[in-house]
Amino acid sequence: MVSAALMRIVSPCWKPSVEGENSSERGDVSGRVDGLLWYKDSGRHVNGEFSMAVIQANNLLEDHSQLESGSMGSLESGPLGTFVGIYDGHGGPEAARFIYDRLFDNIKKFTSENQGMSADVINKAFLATEEEFLTLVKRQWLSKPQIASVGSCCLVGIICSGLLYIANAGDSRVVLGRQEKALKVIKAVQLSYEHNASVESVREELRSLHPDDPQIVVLRHKVWRVKGLIQVSRSIGDAYLKKAEFNREPLLSKFRLPEPFHKPILKAEPTISVQKLCSEDQFLIFASDGLWEHLSNQEAVDIVQSCPRNGIARKLVKTALCDAAKKREMRYSDLKKIDRGVRRHFHDDITVIVLFLDSHLISRSSWHGPLLSIRGGGDNFANT
Repeated sequence: MVSAALMRIVSPCWKPSVEGENSSERGDVSGRVDGLLWYKDSGRHVNGEFSMAVIQANNLLEDHSQLESGSMGSLESGPLGTFVGIYDGHGGPEAARFIYDRLFDNIKKFTSENQGMSADVINKAFLATEEEFLTLVKRQWLSKPQIASVGSCCLVGIICSGLLYIANAGDSRVVLGRQEKALKVIKAVQLSYEHNASVESVREELRSLHPDDPQIVVLRHKVWRVKGLIQVSRSIGDAYLKKAEFNREPLLSKFRLPEPFHKPILKAEPTISVQKLCSEDQFLIFASDGLWEHLSNQEAVDIVQSCPRNGIARKLVKTALCDAAKKREMRYSDLKKIDRGVRRHFHDDITVIVLFLDSHLISRSSWHGPLLSIRGGGDNFANT
């Protein structure tokens, strides 16, 4: 059941359904758009069902995401699985869009070369995508220097051969809903490790990697930032904090460091975990940090457990928006009228993908349904 505390947060706008409910979108491959909201209420992946939703707050949508289901290799005969990617951009949408275009292709390439999925395959794909983006930055540096200050968090989940791989660089998050049979409850289990300077262990890691730099993490306006500039310690992109050649004119002065650096300040290597899925594992909630600013892990799990599957990602987004409105002492209906750009003062771009796990499908080696490739926000929603 949804907790009493959570009901107090969302009671002003809690209804059995959500906006856009009257539009039937089963079989609508590209999803639907309602103002700044894009959603794909339901669909099937190799290992069960899914639901997706994206809400835009920035002038240009900086969140990109995708769900791929079918072969995880370059050939159709490759291992079957499901791939989820959440790319939360900052400084602009270019890096997140680039990751959407390249990361899964690199996953498939290295899976085929390795003749199977592995943590090493995923790590190589992250680093290859990083190098490709830095090459793009170098090519565009003189004509478009601001691209050196563009980056993206990158959260990936892959289900393949009964194993769940989670790889994260940045501060997006994935939470597992696991059934505790003895207590008859669904417990929230956070599976990703977040690389944000607000976390003490992250600050300690940065200080150990840069022992001669007393300004490697700086507390400004009650927020910890790497070099006083950025909250995340790992990302794809952010070339200005990876290579000193991009930390100079014509880059804007606010991004330039007063002292040269001789090794990368930020890293692109993800933290990777691998675990075998079991019958108690019910669903996974992947989301950019915009959701987790408003919902705890257990609150999100309680909502997914207690509400219909169809439209559940949209339900999570709406619950976060209701909390954002409540914090500003306004109604959700009034928040919804605020246009992109100005909306960023109230909440961030938010992407949510919920994967339901069918243990019977996960244990099977064959799939007879259609292959799936879907972009969060669709092809026409982002930045129109």
